Amino acid sequence: MIIVDALQNIAPNALQLGRDYASWAWLQRGAQTNSNAPPASTSLRDNLLGRVALVFGSIPVWDEAAQGLPAWVRYTSRGHNDAQRIARWQLDHYQRLADDNQQIRLVLSRQDLDEVLATWQAKDDIGGRLQGIVPLLQGAAPVSEPKQIEEWLEYGLRIVAPAWGSNRYVTGAGDDGDLTLLGYELLEALESFHILLDIARMPGRAAATAIERYEGAIIASHTSPRRNYDHPHCLSDALIRQLCQRDGVMGIMLYNRYLRRDWHPSDPKRRVTLSHWVDTVDYVCQLVGNAAHVGLGSDIDGGYAYSSLPAEIDTSCDLWLLRGALGERGFSDDEAAAILGGNMLRKLRESLANG
Repeated sequence: MIIVDALQNIAPNALQLGRDYASWAWLQRGAQTNSNAPPASTSLRDNLLGRVALVFGSIPVWDEAAQGLPAWVRYTSRGHNDAQRIARWQLDHYQRLADDNQQIRLVLSRQDLDEVLATWQAKDDIGGRLQGIVPLLQGAAPVSEPKQIEEWLEYGLRIVAPAWGSNRYVTGAGDDGDLTLLGYELLEALESFHILLDIARMPGRAAATAIERYEGAIIASHTSPRRNYDHPHCLSDALIRQLCQRDGVMGIMLYNRYLRRDWHPSDPKRRVTLSHWVDTVDYVCQLVGNAAHVGLGSDIDGGYAYSSLPAEIDTSCDLWLLRGALGERGFSDDEAAAILGGNMLRKLRESLANG
């Protein structure tokens, strides 16, 4: 059994915080000089020990006018050219990681995916395992026009979330935000190149429209049911059902605010446990009638304070504990394998070209 994590922030943390993904998380913490920065919680070695065989590597761009920017964010965008430059740096960073580390492989085709997965067949040879990284653009602001998607595909992009805040493709926020005319064209362009569509962070109406119109593979990389947290970044029951009817998969975050409705940032770390994550997974399974449409999108290194992660989680090495937590709740081995990896793999494989 392996884990597929549908969101880790490897490149943005290198850009904004100078993090070294090749170094153990605890060593990164020791080297940290910015007191405002959250502690490092992931690394190549931590992921390999936690059997995280594949991650979707995020590529976000912060707009300098956005409200609530974290104090540790150093690079923001003032316009399209800035957004494009920041996104390209992060995409190039993933390529450099693969070039410099023999255990990292960018997954750009089914052949790449199969080669990564094959290294996890041996039980004991951790030194021979590969970790795959699939670049995921969070917000299409860096894409100047829909037809430019072909150029980004050549750069290595394989997953696109159209919205990470309002842009030329998605307007408004909350449940009323919708696709613009360019947004409809963007969906057509993404579909023509078999890009995996990520509806995470899309406003409710835009997400519903995208699910209805898009004929390719769809996921919601990192989110939670609205039942846990009444926020536009969480999915309503109706949207979850619609996503699952299209055979989509939603990744459940490990952020405490999205796991326990009455959680407060001042609460002790022990107040939220992996049992709350399993509660959320079980809720989705009960809502749609099976375990085929839920996965992990931890966002474990998404800038949260250490106390904002469940009690058992220190680094991404601990993601392996999710297997036992699912088993204790009565999920079968096959169901746990689907939730922790198989479901996201199914959607990724659908979207990737053969070579």
